[in-house]
Amino acid sequence: MDELNYQDLERIPIPDGLEERLSKKIDEWEKAEQPTARQFRLPRAVRYVAAAASVALVVGIGFHYLRPNESAPSAENLAEQDTYQDPVLAQQEAERALNLLALNLNKGMGHLEKAKALSDETENALDKQLKVLK
Repeated sequence: MDELNYQDLERIPIPDGLEERLSKKIDEWEKAEQPTARQFRLPRAVRYVAAAASVALVVGIGFHYLRPNESAPSAENLAEQDTYQDPVLAQQEAERALNLLALNLNKGMGHLEKAKALSDETENALDKQLKVLK
C-alpha cells in the first residue's frame, strides 16, 4: 500500500455516469456554499437602529469628556446625597431603585428571549442544510 500500483488502479471498473453525478453534486455543494445577498443583509430597521445607537454613544462619550471637572461630584457631595436621615424615605428610595432595576432587567430578558429564538431558528435551518448535504 506504500507504493501505488497504477496498473492495478486502472483495472478497477468505473461505474457508468459516475463523472456526471460527481460533477452535479459538486455543483450543488458550491451553490449551497455561495451566500446570497439576502442572507447577510440586515433589515432596514436594524440598520437604522444601529446607526442611531452609534450616534448616541458617540454623543454621550463626547459630553462625558467635554464637561468641566467642576460639575463632577466630589466625595463630600456624594456622602451628603446618599445619606438619608429618615429611614422610611431611605427605604422608599431603595425600593424605587430596585423596581427600576427589575423593570430594566425584564426588558433585557425579553430581548434575550427574542435573540435566543432567532438563534434557535438559525440553528434549525443550519441542521436541516447539513442533513441535506449528507
